[in-house]
Amino acid sequence: MNNRRIIKRLALAAVLATMGLAAYHFYGPDRTVTGKQRGGAGTGVASVPITTAPVRVEDFAIRRRTIGILETLATVIVKSRIESQVTEQHVKDGQFVKKGDPLFTLDDREIRATIARDEAQLQKDQATLTRTEADLERYQRLIQTNAAARQQLDQAIAEHKSAQATVEADRALLRTDNLRLGYTKIEAPIDGRVGAVRVTPGNLISVNDSTGLLTITQIAPIRVAFTLAERDFTALRNALSKSVPAAVRVYVAGTNEVLATGQLDFVDSSVDSTSGTIAAKAVFANETLELWPGMYVDVEIDLDVRPNTALIPAVAIQSSQRGPFVFVANSDQKAEMRMVQVIGIEGDRAALQAGVKEGERVIIEGQMRLVDGARVTEVSRPAGDRKAGTADALPEVNSEARR
Repeated sequence: MNNRRIIKRLALAAVLATMGLAAYHFYGPDRTVTGKQRGGAGTGVASVPITTAPVRVEDFAIRRRTIGILETLATVIVKSRIESQVTEQHVKDGQFVKKGDPLFTLDDREIRATIARDEAQLQKDQATLTRTEADLERYQRLIQTNAAARQQLDQAIAEHKSAQATVEADRALLRTDNLRLGYTKIEAPIDGRVGAVRVTPGNLISVNDSTGLLTITQIAPIRVAFTLAERDFTALRNALSKSVPAAVRVYVAGTNEVLATGQLDFVDSSVDSTSGTIAAKAVFANETLELWPGMYVDVEIDLDVRPNTALIPAVAIQSSQRGPFVFVANSDQKAEMRMVQVIGIEGDRAALQAGVKEGERVIIEGQMRLVDGARVTEVSRPAGDRKAGTADALPEVNSEARR
């Protein structure tokens, strides 16, 4: 029993001696720890490898991105102005037409017969007018020589004026008939695309038909309707009042594929109090017919340009309870924590109102391991391994945060 106790005590002493020796080697005079672990500012601690990017100062486009719906500038329901029968159809479903193109031809025989009758009546009344003119001239000569009574002259004047009025009435009636004759040729009132043709030759049509013969929808140009938050009202109104209205781009919903670029042309006169938004519209030429009424698209508008704005890669920005911040690598090879004010983020880079200066280098890799004042070492990355927004070169396009 005594031998076993001695063996246990010797084993315990050996373990304690080994632990003491290890502690001496780790915390001996050559391995003092005076700073924070993993990138602390104390001496004798390995620095954190980092990658940086420069702060650039450029003009920054203030943009907004939202959802919009495409709508036509004009839609016309084509109806007949007279009751008649369709004799010819010149268009088909879905056809594109120009203003003035023929759509339908109606039966015009009755109207032509009426015109012939009115023309004959006009000729008859013109003959009467000629006779009254001759009578008036004769009585005017006779009255000068007292060969005719004044009453006869007055009667000749009245008959002449009556004949003139009758001729004018005939001419007005003839113009009306000719106008009705023109209604038998139904033409496109606007440029656009024909919808479903609702009548075919042989059908009788009425002026009271609410559905119409067909509908023409204007597609080029076209416009997009969208809304922005109430806080953007002033910027939106200023963008419309410029000599060249603000540019507006539409994208395929959920992508960055630009469909077309147009111009802002309308801002509503009041803010919707229920939603807190302001309505606006933009017009697009749509020459290639990429846009179609009723489509939902993503809309991006250039509201303004902020000059001389500090731009950095967006990956450099971190969040804290005090707000967003970045780490700046200073000349002493230490990380300096800076609180920043972010104006907006576009793609891979962010615009800052304050916190950094042009030429300073912000840390874009390794910043998650840093504290204020940590030692850092710049590590160069292979050119082929750089990602957009993490290298010195920043993207060319910038704007305020999309919404």
